[in-house]
Amino acid sequence: MNQNIVAFLFFLIVAAAASGKPNIIYINVDDLGWADLGYQGSMYYETPNIDKLAKSGAIFTNAYAPAANCAPSRAACLTGQWTPRHGVYTVNNSDRGDTKHRKLIPIKNTLHIKDNNLTIGGALKKSGYTTCHIGKWHVTKNPTNNGFDINIAGTQAGGPYSGGYHSPYKYPNCEQQKPGEYLTDRLTSEAIGFIDKNHQTPFFLHLAYFTVHTPIQGKKDKIKRFKSKKPAKGQANATYAAMISSLDDNIGRLSKHLEEKELLENTLILFTSDNGGVWKISKQWPLRAGKGAYYEGGIREPLIMSWKGQIKPDTSVDTPVQGIDYFPTFLAAASAKKPDGKKLDGVNILPLAMGQDEHTKRALYWHFPIYLQGGNEDCQDTIFRTRPGSAIRYGNWKLIEYFETGELELYHLKKDPSEKNNAAKTFPSTAKKLHDMLTQWRSEVAAPVPTEKNPAYIGE
Repeated sequence: MNQNIVAFLFFLIVAAAASGKPNIIYINVDDLGWADLGYQGSMYYETPNIDKLAKSGAIFTNAYAPAANCAPSRAACLTGQWTPRHGVYTVNNSDRGDTKHRKLIPIKNTLHIKDNNLTIGGALKKSGYTTCHIGKWHVTKNPTNNGFDINIAGTQAGGPYSGGYHSPYKYPNCEQQKPGEYLTDRLTSEAIGFIDKNHQTPFFLHLAYFTVHTPIQGKKDKIKRFKSKKPAKGQANATYAAMISSLDDNIGRLSKHLEEKELLENTLILFTSDNGGVWKISKQWPLRAGKGAYYEGGIREPLIMSWKGQIKPDTSVDTPVQGIDYFPTFLAAASAKKPDGKKLDGVNILPLAMGQDEHTKRALYWHFPIYLQGGNEDCQDTIFRTRPGSAIRYGNWKLIEYFETGELELYHLKKDPSEKNNAAKTFPSTAKKLHDMLTQWRSEVAAPVPTEKNPAYIGE
């Protein structure tokens, strides 16, 4: 038999075997805060297309990033593992800020996940998916070394540092098509092009927009419009609003294209952010603090899951979930088995989106044995956004432990979502219970705790 005919028949067999698998689009927006969307209550930012996506499926009211800044959060989401498993705790070095203010020698940071630590892209590729990364990568040098067939614009850079948001810019396989082109528009065009070429067989698209990461750069006409709009409390930056509006336009473009291609019934869409909004640019009130802090404003995220015919519109899920859950969720949607030898710390949250009450007694954890400068009045202090510590959420309670002093902070998030009242001394038995759980978890995942004193420390 002719080799071309054999190859074509093999293609048909593979396509038929994979026909029951849905396409998966994982949209991860950079630094988009919990309060930065219309459906989340913003009266200044305008996001009609994202709001429409939210109404089409399930919103998660207690969704969390695995870390308060981008590299560790993305590493955890892509590997499905708590940060101590891969050692990525922050961006670049862990001894951030002035050494005279650091009481401890922090744990050394790992810059990238290891190539042998299978990502969700690699797992789905093994299950017959064509895998594509578009946009910000940040966790290794090249996504194609980590299970992705196609890389568009992904490098180890943590922001749009190859020209900003207005072309000319230069990213891998992603150059301007016309002078002055806006990067967010270009990435969506690349996504649409990928979908058009690959929609006959299952695909996994990791669409990781650089926006709304600094530098804050928007389209001139949108900036002008938002400058004339009445600000809301804590939200008044017209250029940032313009960036969010452009993001929303592109979510609309993508959604419309999927509808026109009749792909919505066979496509799971997950929309979220990697960490909280930047406090100096956009307040997350009533949540406390922002990016880099382990208060709610730094780690609670918008999360939408939409899948026409599978997830009912206008669904709201209050159960706490975290970014490490995306890996097992995508595996479940794809009817794919967990890869041999792969440790996954998250759980499948698709049943929650479909209205089933699961995982309600699970604890969520964070570990940050590092320093991150740039504190403000919403943080623990105005010097650091983060000092070394760990945190746990269990039920409505959240506990934070700081390694410098052993101090515990306990908050009832339903009664005190702004984390204003430390209840550790009022409810000592609850504080002890959560601290014991946190200590046990650190032991189970071999989380390193800094104990060495910094000889350069001179106090605050």
